[in-house]
Amino acid sequence: LKVLTVDDSKTIRMIVKKAFRPYDCELYEAENGSEGLEAAGSVKPDLIVLDITMPIMNGIEMLGKLKSDPALKKIPVIMLTAESGKDNVMQIVKMGVKDYMVKPFKGEQLIERAIKLVSLEPKEKEKPSDDPSKKYFSMNGDIQHLALPQQITRSITVEIDKSLQARIKDMLSSGINKLILDLGRVTQINVSLIRLIMSIIQNCEKSKIRFRVVCTSAMTDELKGFQETSELPIHHTVEEAAAAL
Repeated sequence: LKVLTVDDSKTIRMIVKKAFRPYDCELYEAENGSEGLEAAGSVKPDLIVLDITMPIMNGIEMLGKLKSDPALKKIPVIMLTAESGKDNVMQIVKMGVKDYMVKPFKGEQLIERAIKLVSLEPKEKEKPSDDPSKKYFSMNGDIQHLALPQQITRSITVEIDKSLQARIKDMLSSGINKLILDLGRVTQINVSLIRLIMSIIQNCEKSKIRFRVVCTSAMTDELKGFQETSELPIHHTVEEAAAAL
């Protein structure tokens, strides 16, 4: 679900984004009607929260252009207005606005209006796993995939190293002899990372497990600068690494 908020007030845009944050949707924003119209054309949002009073192009003008565009006219719009006068309300209702709200408002009130127009689904809460094998290891066909986290510390090194021993036993008993070491999320090379890489390589070679390393181009250059990792078989995508195995 895509929601576009168009308002020259950064505070109002923040209120709108915070209101939708618990729900499974993407938030886009624009500061005026001109930017909002451009965003609507490229994003094709499922809902637009549109302020009336803005510079360059106000909400009424943007609404008129939306309704005249066959590709955008059916997008439901909730208007935000600082005025609750009858004439003002009648004008936007006649133009096809689904609902309107008078400022100031609360995020809960906005969501109450939004769920009448679109289907909002709460985000699924992911419970952190205490099992390292589930946090770092996964199967990609007949290839064991080991994805390292952003930061490698001594405790994480011990955690992964210990889990790797058990995982290798499972691999050998299942006839699996391929492993991809994925460094795509790692943001910094440090001593702990180099030691962990060397430990993984030694374990793979000892167990006759074929392996490939995946990382960014920048990290490749850094790894090539270390004697211990200068000869690593490195690829830039998991698909390339899998094909090489």
